[in-house]
Amino acid sequence: MPRPVLTILTLFLACVPIAVQAQSMQARISKAEAAGATLRDVRLTLDWPAEAPDGQLRVRAAEIDAGALGWRFEAVDWRCPLRRETIGDATRWRCDGPLRGGQGAPLQLSLVLDAATTTAELSGGGAHVGLSRNAASPDATRIDLRRVPAAWVEALVRAGWTSARLSGGTVDGAVRIATPGGRPMRVDADLEIAGLALETEDGSIAAGDVDGDLKVRLSLPDDALDARVEGDLRGGELLFGNAYVSLPETPVGIGVDMSRVGDGDWALPRLQWRDGDTLHVDGNARLTPDFGIGALALTMASDDASALPERYLSGWLGLAGVPGLSLSGGLRAGLALDGATLRRVDIALSGLDIGDAGGRFRLDRLDGTVRYSASSPARSAFAWHGGALYGMPFDAAAWSLESGAGMLRLREPVAFSFLGGEIGFESLQLQPPAGGTGLRMRTGLRLDALDIGVLAKSLDWPAFEGSLSGVIPTVRYADNRIDFDGGLSMTLFDGRVDVSSLAIERPFGVLPTVTGDLALSALDLHALTGVFGFGSIEGRLHGRIDGLRLVDWNATAFDAELRTAAAPGVRQRISQRAVQDISSVGDASFVTTLQGRAIALFDDFGYRGIGISCRLRNQVCRMGGLRSEGNAFTIVEGAGLPRLDVVGFNRDVDWPVLVERLAAAAGGDVAPVID
Repeated sequence: MPRPVLTILTLFLACVPIAVQAQSMQARISKAEAAGATLRDVRLTLDWPAEAPDGQLRVRAAEIDAGALGWRFEAVDWRCPLRRETIGDATRWRCDGPLRGGQGAPLQLSLVLDAATTTAELSGGGAHVGLSRNAASPDATRIDLRRVPAAWVEALVRAGWTSARLSGGTVDGAVRIATPGGRPMRVDADLEIAGLALETEDGSIAAGDVDGDLKVRLSLPDDALDARVEGDLRGGELLFGNAYVSLPETPVGIGVDMSRVGDGDWALPRLQWRDGDTLHVDGNARLTPDFGIGALALTMASDDASALPERYLSGWLGLAGVPGLSLSGGLRAGLALDGATLRRVDIALSGLDIGDAGGRFRLDRLDGTVRYSASSPARSAFAWHGGALYGMPFDAAAWSLESGAGMLRLREPVAFSFLGGEIGFESLQLQPPAGGTGLRMRTGLRLDALDIGVLAKSLDWPAFEGSLSGVIPTVRYADNRIDFDGGLSMTLFDGRVDVSSLAIERPFGVLPTVTGDLALSALDLHALTGVFGFGSIEGRLHGRIDGLRLVDWNATAFDAELRTAAAPGVRQRISQRAVQDISSVGDASFVTTLQGRAIALFDDFGYRGIGISCRLRNQVCRMGGLRSEGNAFTIVEGAGLPRLDVVGFNRDVDWPVLVERLAAAAGGDVAPVID
């Protein structure tokens, strides 16, 4: 019961002797204010029959509004048997009965008043709230909480955080409320929380199943708030935007000071977080009324980074496409934000190892510093001692950086050996997110004689042989997309494959999409078909694959046309196995100038040309060949005797079925049978 009710009851009970004689008494108060609360339309009724040991008290209030604490109740109604008790020379009044308010379930309220003290106890559903006040300190009230649902104190939380909702958990502890004359109300609370669940209206901030011990100190001057919170948290989960925190069962120390005037910004001059050797954070911040970042300065330290990904980084790592990242070693970091603009970053690495759970990459022993500045110049340098990409090792590299004017740049080119060749970064320019614009990066890349055979073996591909070289003058990353200017050239199967117009959308997210064009020149078909187990064909292959689109590394669209071309000194022959494989893949049959079993006497056949095309759209491949007529298309045009042509008779082929046929043919599941 708020103190105004207690004051009114005290005055009312002073008149009880008159009520005992008159058998009934009524009082009505339109408005009463005390201790930061306002009561409106208060009605008190006491019926006390003559010679009865007790009377029946009823207190009703249309509204109780404790605005400073955030509490507001409507249609409050309390009924109880009132009795006077004498203990020695002292007299006290006791009343115990159900309390109803609005549409909520009734609670049990017990009130005891005497000349020196006032105590009240509210209980229901296993929860208990006790209130006590001593006449010697009339401006101080103590509230004891035992297994109180967090929802009961939601109003107090929302007094300073209007969008917060407490949806679960219990609170134990003591709350002391002081209202010294002429000075702001003060609230001191020592609380133990269990299974606390909280979320904001927009879902951007949430907590679940959090345990802890907290000391809360509030000062509530007119239209303002000053607060200090410190203590320990244990277990549970926290969410702040994309930041997801999984709290350990060991205590994590926290400390926050905050203040606010009216509807203005939040000032947080002290931020502290203490999670053993895993993470120490100190800083300060200014937040907008809706908890957006107005300014932020933090320093962070981790002497053992192994638990950082699981406890603190999983939200961001999932967005980056590396949810299984592992760390070991140590690091220090500092950052400063001004609104959405990153002003400064300082990172110091100490023997830090970085790995991907999927084995996609690994960096060994990173040491040094990375410094970024949005204004004044800053230089830094770091190095790694080695690493691997998809199990393929690369050696050490040292990076020298400079920063200023909102950019982080590479001071000099960096190169390191990889796949028997070399990868070189000729330039690097990185622009952090600012003003609603995401991260942007620009670099120049050089690839020298990378061994494709080693690459194929490491990725469990067919046994390709060749090398990969090229210069990409500009690689740009912006808006979750990588674009490659220039191109790559591969010497492959004694020919050449050129890649151009290469781009990758969502490279670190869900369903990465790759687009590009490929040009094939003079590939040795004998080597190519030997690698894929696709019979045996001799000759040189040329062609293009334009508009290639891979979604999650699966082809969804392209225009491909592949043809052989005669070359001096190069035979053009095709084996029986290759004829059968081509026929099985392309819904084709072969037509020969010889009949019956005579064809089986030949191991291979001469050909004038081989050509096949596919226009893939919506999982359907529109096929063509050297010539097309109606639904038929010529794939192989024979030459010499015996002359053998391969003709397809179904130009529209389901793409997944075609892929299955190619895999079966390459695996040798289709046996060459010629009658």
